[in-house]
Amino acid sequence: MYCIRFAGLLVTTCCFISFGHARLLGIPTVPFNSSVTGTSYSFKDLQAIIVDSRYANSSDSNGYTLIPPTLSDFANTFSSNFAFVVGSNISVYIGSYAQKNSVFLTIGSNSAFQDAAGRFTSEAYSLDITNQSITVTGASPLGTWWGTITLIQQAVLGNLSIPFGSGVDSPGWGTRGVMMDIGRHYYPPDFLVEMCSYLSFFKQNVFHLHMSDNLYNNVDIYSRERSLDLYSAFRPYSEDEAVAGLNWRTNESYSRRDLDYIQEKCASRGVTIIPELEAPGHALVIVQWKPELGLDDLSLLNISYPDTIPTMKTIWNVFLPWFHSKVVHIGADEYTGPEADYITFVNDINEYIQETSSKDIRIWGTFTPYTNGSTNVNTSVSIQHWEFFEANPYWGFIKNGYDVLNSDDAFYVVNKWSGSYPQILNLTRVFKGSPSGGPYAPNIFDTSNSTNNPSRNNEHVLGQAAALWNDYGPNATTVLEAYYALRDVLPALGDKQWGGDLTLDEYYQIFDTLQAAVPAQNLDRRITSKSDTILQYTFEGNRTSKNVMDSSGNGYNGVIHGCSVNGSTLFLSNGCYIETPLKSKGRNYTLSFSIKPTSDEPGTLFSGPDSSLLAGNGSITNVTMISGGNAYSLNYSLPVDSWTDVSLIGRGNATYFTVQTSNSSSLEVMEFSTKMGINGEYFVWGPMGIEAPLARIGEGFEGQMRNVTLLGSA
Repeated sequence: MYCIRFAGLLVTTCCFISFGHARLLGIPTVPFNSSVTGTSYSFKDLQAIIVDSRYANSSDSNGYTLIPPTLSDFANTFSSNFAFVVGSNISVYIGSYAQKNSVFLTIGSNSAFQDAAGRFTSEAYSLDITNQSITVTGASPLGTWWGTITLIQQAVLGNLSIPFGSGVDSPGWGTRGVMMDIGRHYYPPDFLVEMCSYLSFFKQNVFHLHMSDNLYNNVDIYSRERSLDLYSAFRPYSEDEAVAGLNWRTNESYSRRDLDYIQEKCASRGVTIIPELEAPGHALVIVQWKPELGLDDLSLLNISYPDTIPTMKTIWNVFLPWFHSKVVHIGADEYTGPEADYITFVNDINEYIQETSSKDIRIWGTFTPYTNGSTNVNTSVSIQHWEFFEANPYWGFIKNGYDVLNSDDAFYVVNKWSGSYPQILNLTRVFKGSPSGGPYAPNIFDTSNSTNNPSRNNEHVLGQAAALWNDYGPNATTVLEAYYALRDVLPALGDKQWGGDLTLDEYYQIFDTLQAAVPAQNLDRRITSKSDTILQYTFEGNRTSKNVMDSSGNGYNGVIHGCSVNGSTLFLSNGCYIETPLKSKGRNYTLSFSIKPTSDEPGTLFSGPDSSLLAGNGSITNVTMISGGNAYSLNYSLPVDSWTDVSLIGRGNATYFTVQTSNSSSLEVMEFSTKMGINGEYFVWGPMGIEAPLARIGEGFEGQMRNVTLLGSA
């Protein structure tokens, strides 16, 4: 057993490592044979990363992305990962062979570079660890990249060492990842990029973004006018006149520059963005733009209307050049109009996209193919299965020659609330999800009936992707609550998507350690601290200084912009504020302070990139938190000209606000919550897990403040 605190990380890990094993413990597991029992190479000895000069500018042409990084690109990203985990910078060089104390990155061939169906996979790699150096040989630069992920994981888990030996590691399936509904909830570009970093660390290579959708159009109770006003969104935004008016949520959209940024950053870590523009179902945003295109249920396109398919071709013509993937998703889910029209729509759009861009398309499995000779969806269209009541993926699609991606709702999440689906992924199902009670795998479409499942080596199984939906709209969750819905289980599913054999006990043993080490992201909004007290501003001795000293010992000193301090009291007025070096604190935290408003005019108490805490909002004086552009107000206002001791507490998926006035001995506890409309029929209240805003104190608030303290506990 060993204990070590990793540079750049916030946890001290204590783990067991054993030698003489036939695999490396990681997420996913890695086939590996130790050559010398009890002997290992220390990452502390590494002095260089050497890129094979023969392949330095090579890139993978077999994967989903059209912007594949070169081997040199991946080497530089590996170097930054290594610096984050180990705390030392290792330079990247171009060379022709491994040198002592180097990692040599190269490309080669190996008969074991095969997927579950026995086909060549460019994502495979081999490791060779000696007492002199480490060699990673990929089937392509992407395969080499996954090999470097193994090295980083082993550095984290193995006391900065890895056993001498060798191994060959190949993913069983080429599509591994998750779908996120960004149509009914906007997510900032940097969040999506951070999610790609998270996926990449567990060797997941696809991030499917569902970019357009609407809340459920309940035709039984909604009038036409209400349907035309129902929340919907089309996230890509273009100034092309051909699509003028389609996207009117410009503040919650992605420009071409945004999407280039997201796709390039994700591709740099081996993750391809698969874009989805949904039609002819879930298409209310298109009908709100052009009402003449809708059926009686305005969320469905009238495919037989002469301008419907041409309109969709126009949309794709504008946005196809924005998408740097070989596959695009056209949706085609839950369409209840004429089936023949649906088949015509899919085939026409498929032909148009292939002719225009040479891209393939994917659709959600909706109608079972005919077996009587009638026209079906072209078998060049891949199917994303999600539910058996739509179609049987094995007997309906695979048996009829279609390639199928497994997104069965066994691994569905509906954010915050659902009458049918969970709010986090099912960990037990990952490890016991086969009909026999064994671990799940991408070829398992039916977790209870094995006759509905193809063999593990069936060449038509593309892989597996979990799905996160935002059925109840943007106010149901914060941005980061989507991450927490996936955080603890998606890596375990990644092991099975790859073809690993991790056990549940092993997962519990290593997950926290690896999760804390994921580079190029801070989705947990962690803050390094020497103790539970992260920040403490007493405002003592700040009468003339422009700096606010942090007495926590962490050195998070603030800068005063226009405010004054007198007698340990901060005076806030005329838009003044304090700028801190922090941004946000994620779960768990307690932000406490004393506050005395001198006006009932709304003003900001604390603000950050993920949230803001306000004393009043707009025309109301209620204490309010804003996150993701949505306001969550309490039935409480701070008393004017009176001191109140306040704590903002983030505990798990809930956020509390406690107050105690100077003339009261009782503590009042309130909770920030959201009110979700359920299909226009009733309301449900849910908790809100909101990050503590820390970047600025004040700015618009009129009053006084004392004793600002941030704890890393709740």
